[in-house]
Amino acid sequence: MTGSGEGWLSDGLDVPNADSGLWVSGVDYIAGWREAREAADCLNRALLGAGFELSAVRAVASTNEEGRGVVRLTGWPDAVDRLARVLESHADGNGGAA
Repeated sequence: MTGSGEGWLSDGLDVPNADSGLWVSGVDYIAGWREAREAADCLNRALLGAGFELSAVRAVASTNEEGRGVVRLTGWPDAVDRLARVLESHADGNGGAA
């Protein structure tokens, strides 16, 4: 699912600063990315279910320098503001999820 939007060519194994030689031999970046991909897909399904377009806001799988999976939220500011309002409306008065 994460590769089905407008930016599918840029989705995928995205290690920040990879061009600067931070890829470490023996680190399993793929396993971390797969875990992040599953979580990103889950969040993207929830975003779709809440009426968001993945071209406006989406979760993208990535890894960090140690190979740990990372999910990044990317989107247009207005869509992210809308998502924040949706999340705030579901939070309880103590700052936690309802």
